[in-house]
Amino acid sequence: MKVPFLDLRAQYESIKQEVWQAIQAVLDSTAFAGGPFVERFEQQFAAFCGCKYAVGVGNGTDALWLAMLGLGIGPGDEVITVPNSFIATAEAISLTGARPVFVDVQEDTFNMDPQLLEAAINDKTRAIIPVHLYGQCADMDPILEIARRHDLYVIEDACQAHGATYKGRPAGSMGIAGCFSFYPGKNLGAYGEAGAVVTNDADLAARIRMLRDHGQRQKYYHAVIGWNARMDGIQGAILSVKLRHVPQWNQARRRHARLYSQLLSGIEGVVTPTEADYGEHVYHIYCVQIRDRDGLIRALAARDIHCGIHYPVPIHLQDAYKELGLGPGRFVVAERLASRIVSLPMYAELTEKQIQYVAEQVRIAVEEAQVA
Repeated sequence: MKVPFLDLRAQYESIKQEVWQAIQAVLDSTAFAGGPFVERFEQQFAAFCGCKYAVGVGNGTDALWLAMLGLGIGPGDEVITVPNSFIATAEAISLTGARPVFVDVQEDTFNMDPQLLEAAINDKTRAIIPVHLYGQCADMDPILEIARRHDLYVIEDACQAHGATYKGRPAGSMGIAGCFSFYPGKNLGAYGEAGAVVTNDADLAARIRMLRDHGQRQKYYHAVIGWNARMDGIQGAILSVKLRHVPQWNQARRRHARLYSQLLSGIEGVVTPTEADYGEHVYHIYCVQIRDRDGLIRALAARDIHCGIHYPVPIHLQDAYKELGLGPGRFVVAERLASRIVSLPMYAELTEKQIQYVAEQVRIAVEEAQVA
């Protein structure tokens, strides 16, 4: 049985007519860059996130970068984040001219360890970016409390957490801003690149709108140097269609995760994900830990099961950040996780039969090859 890591076609087939109607409406109106379809999605997504404002941008990296620029973060500043995210989290910090500073993560949730946060703060620190990794919120209350004490911004990297909650609060709604990616494989994915910033701060929303459109308050009148980071009208229309389905898709992912964890729980050496009791995980990624990660991936590939690794090299060990001088052993939890994690197939359209097949083949691979 073939089990792809991700099956975007299956999702597309389930909403094909809605999508084509939405695209046709954009074509008929010729509202291709920004415009009413983006504005409608912004209103819908702000409500979905429990925020007053959403600003559609070109991608998730733009969302993080423009949120920081809108807050005045730049050269000479430091921003604290985690080393086990996609590089875009740190990249956006660097693009402002600020310096990324890392703190290690919790072993169980893979998210920022609040107990390590205060030691990383100094007089150059301007903001904290917790990453809601794989679809689970970081432990936000202690992070927000530390930020309040030190007068720091909290910007949520919610690029993998569309619809996740923390103590009933939606991801993206707790800091000064929440940043989202709509890369096609996300729980809410565009048919191309797109992103958004959500906030309850009217001034910040206005600044980001200006920055995404070449620094314009009105056409051809440029108040600041901005960037071309507008969302396309077609992406806005498609995202409005897909947003209606996200709650049911997330619930399907949660069911799949429960079944995976149940079936994998008895396999010695395989560590299944932990869902913290403070929130609702939406399983953008279903990630297990195993000693011989590469051996398991090879064994599953031979059985036509396709997996991923998110992420094999922590950011502080990437060549792009070697100037920070942070060698191996600085963030031991993130480094250990990076050597052991395997992302199993996860998407709403997975069938119970596929999940059972994957779990059984993991069991066989462990028993036959001793990959745990």
